Amino acid sequence: MWRPDRSVVGPERARVRDIEPLNRVFSDAFTDRYRKDGLTAVRVPFLNPAIWQFAITDAGEGAMLWRDARGEIIAFNIVHRSGGEGWMGPLAVRIDRQGSGLGRQIVLAGIAWLESQGATTIGLETMPRTIDNIGFYSALGFVPSPLTITLQRDAPRRAPLPAERLSALAPAELRHAVNQCRTLSDRVSPGVDFSRELELTLELHLGDVTMLHAADGALRGFALWHTAPLAKGRSVEELRVLKLVAPDTAAALALIAAVEHEAAVQGLAHLSLRCQTRYGELYAALIADGFRVQWTDLRLTLVGKPEHESRGILLSNWEI
Repeated sequence: MWRPDRSVVGPERARVRDIEPLNRVFSDAFTDRYRKDGLTAVRVPFLNPAIWQFAITDAGEGAMLWRDARGEIIAFNIVHRSGGEGWMGPLAVRIDRQGSGLGRQIVLAGIAWLESQGATTIGLETMPRTIDNIGFYSALGFVPSPLTITLQRDAPRRAPLPAERLSALAPAELRHAVNQCRTLSDRVSPGVDFSRELELTLELHLGDVTMLHAADGALRGFALWHTAPLAKGRSVEELRVLKLVAPDTAAALALIAAVEHEAAVQGLAHLSLRCQTRYGELYAALIADGFRVQWTDLRLTLVGKPEHESRGILLSNWEI
């Protein structure tokens, strides 16, 4: 009796040349996930190739994919590490290969790679309503953490503030500023380092970094943001904060106001950020200031590899 070939080859490192087939697996798998959750009208679009390039380049050796016997991509897991912080996403298995144990295999491969790199935090995010996903990850040793809530403000406001863009600096100053950002991140959450993401954002022209300084010139906080659209073929409409580091809530709010000014100057319709609800004071202040809830994600971390207690505010998206 004929049986389909279920062989699996990999993992191998994902490359920029793999973006188109990765996009097909991504779109089909996530569209099918929404369908199973009852959202039958949702069709997940292809991601902007520039966003894929950022994710793949940022992940480096952690960008993993698997192929079938014909060389076609059947699964991928884009695994990121920012110093001690490690997370996985996006990851997906081609629809015809789901239920075969391949999902477990790619997650375990991601965990193994992060552990080999010395990550002290290992996590991911999934939709809170998707009980199948939560059960799947729980069986692999992940436990739920507070929610990550995407907040958005329409028609961002102009409010001149003493903020500085990383891209405006000369090369020597830029290197010094990136080192300052690394030092601040490590002080707020020991071991976290977003240097690669900061530099890659400027290199690929996806956005910029807003820095806020104290009167004595010391770095008070920074926010990494993108304006490149997430979906392929979409226009630039939104500024998205990917990373934000500040010593306290007041500094974080001042930094968000500075970023909002950037969005207004560029004429963008929306400003969005992903706020972890562990920062309840910041979340409440943003809601009171007119930000609206757009989306929710459940954060999960591996047992023994939790997020560290922060000495301030550190917002870090675990999605691209």
